[in-house]
Amino acid sequence: MFLDPFFLTALLGGGLAAIASGLVGPFVVVKRIAFLAGSISHSLLGGMGVCLFLQRTYDISWLHPLIGAFLGSIASALLIGYVHLHYRQREDAVIGAIWATGMAIGIIALSLTPGTNVELWNYLFGNILWINRSQLLFLLLLDVGLIAVFLFYYHRLLSLCFDEEQALLRGIPARALYLLLLTLISITIVLLMQVIGTVLFLALLTIPATLASLFTHRFSMLILFSIALSAFFNTAGLTLSYVLNWPPGSTIALFSACTYFALLPYRRRLTRSL
Repeated sequence: MFLDPFFLTALLGGGLAAIASGLVGPFVVVKRIAFLAGSISHSLLGGMGVCLFLQRTYDISWLHPLIGAFLGSIASALLIGYVHLHYRQREDAVIGAIWATGMAIGIIALSLTPGTNVELWNYLFGNILWINRSQLLFLLLLDVGLIAVFLFYYHRLLSLCFDEEQALLRGIPARALYLLLLTLISITIVLLMQVIGTVLFLALLTIPATLASLFTHRFSMLILFSIALSAFFNTAGLTLSYVLNWPPGSTIALFSACTYFALLPYRRRLTRSL
């Protein structure tokens, strides 16, 4: 197994994805915006479907579905952020509408696209075994960009997540930072999409951070533990999928969820003792 070049490349890709999910996941969990992240992940299907339709119909070879994923996810993130900041009373309903609209546009575009759409299936449900060197470089560059942004805005993003009103009183541009955080989440979604797909990405974005909170209350350590747990879930899930001949993305998500549910009793005992 460990001599298989596809498996080794997949392990490296899972490690790079773990860095991104470990960085962004704690902010999603602490800010309690997993529903927003889910909406972004599903609405990007619209951008991917439109790009694939234009590529196949008008022979635009450079218009890759990943370009549509980036554009669709960032557009959805900014729109959701605007709704959150200006229409909080109807936030859930509007976010649900954005979720449904993005998926509807994607499904219609795919139905009109000539040829087969196997690559879209891989993006939806993940196929980490097909990661190549160019995609690994792409993941590495995204990780470096995320690390640079979080190092520069770390304390301000921390204030935003724990007390947004206090951050505003201190003169911190909370609204701009909130939009920045959603944009970073959308970029991470596109990164994780290549590992476990858009449908299952919440497993790596939320479960490692939630489990990491069992072992520390310091946010910096929470990020490090989240990265470590995400890397462990990727490695263990990928190994199980190889042995059992299961789809890798689904196996990673299932292993993460089973570990979370297995540790729930321990979490309750720890909470009571504290």
